[in-house]
Parts: sequence; C-alpha cells; structure tokens
Amino acid sequence: MDAMELKKIQLSVEVYRFAEELQTGDAELLSAARAITAAAYAPYSHFFVGAAARLANGEIVKGTNQENASYPVAICAERTLMSAAATQFPGVAIEAMAISYDNKNGNSNKPISPCGVCRQMLTEFEDRTGRPMKIIMSGQKGEVYIVHTAKELLPLTFTSGDLKG
Repeated sequence: MDAMELKKIQLSVEVYRFAEELQTGDAELLSAARAITAAAYAPYSHFFVGAAARLANGEIVKGTNQENASYPVAICAERTLMSAAATQFPGVAIEAMAISYDNKNGNSNKPISPCGVCRQMLTEFEDRTGRPMKIIMSGQKGEVYIVHTAKELLPLTFTSGDLKG
C-alpha cells in the first residue's frame, strides 16, 4: 500500500496599503474599476461590482455585475468584461484586470476576490490567449491585493486538457 503524500499549495499575494502605492498603470486601472461600479445593475444585493482590464493591444475594457430577479441569470463583472473583450477584440490577451466594489449595505474598504465561476473563466481566458493575467483586487478604498496570474486564485483548475483523452 502506498503512503499518502501531502502537497502544500500556497498563494502569494502582493499587499499594498493604498492604491497610491501601485505602479501608475495599475493605479489607473483600479481607479477605472472603482468608478465603473456606479454603472452596475444591483437592485437586489446592492453590491455593485466593477472590473476594468488593459488588453495586450492597449485597449481598456470595462464590465459590471448585472443582477436579475431570477438570481441564477445574473452575471458577474469579470465575466461581463471577458465576454465583451473576447467579442470586441478576438484572441487578444488581457494583461491586467482590476476588480472593485461598492457595497451599499456596508463597507467597501477591503479587497474582494472573484467568485469560483469567474476564477474558472479567468483561467480559461488565460489558457486560450496563452498569457497570464494580473489580477488587482480592492474595494473603494483601503488595501489592494495583486496576484500575477488567475491560476494563483484557482490552483486546481479544470482545463480543456482534462476533456481530452
């Protein structure tokens, strides 16, 4: 009988106290994500999420969460953004994506992370464009977290390779 092996999976996150500590391009992207939260449609949760991405061709694409009275129909800001980017600029990689939120029921002063469905879609987007995507996460103020690839947020990713024989 084989002995069990324990593997440790670690996540490294850059932590900045304030957005002003970020590199100029990252700070601008986060500012755009914070601002676009105002365009979100969140009449049920009152949790407005915005995302802004810089593509490899220099274009900036934005997305917001879009809720629905039938809750499963809602779509997150990250997936709205990726769908728009893939439609408008087919095959172009996302270099960096900033995600922010404005919680009308409470505070918006700490980083949030993409949900599991978005993490899966982020890693697939990386795979299909062949480039890692920096993820910048923050609220309307406060600390900022950065990871340098979406795969860091979903280390045991299910990929298209798993579907092949």
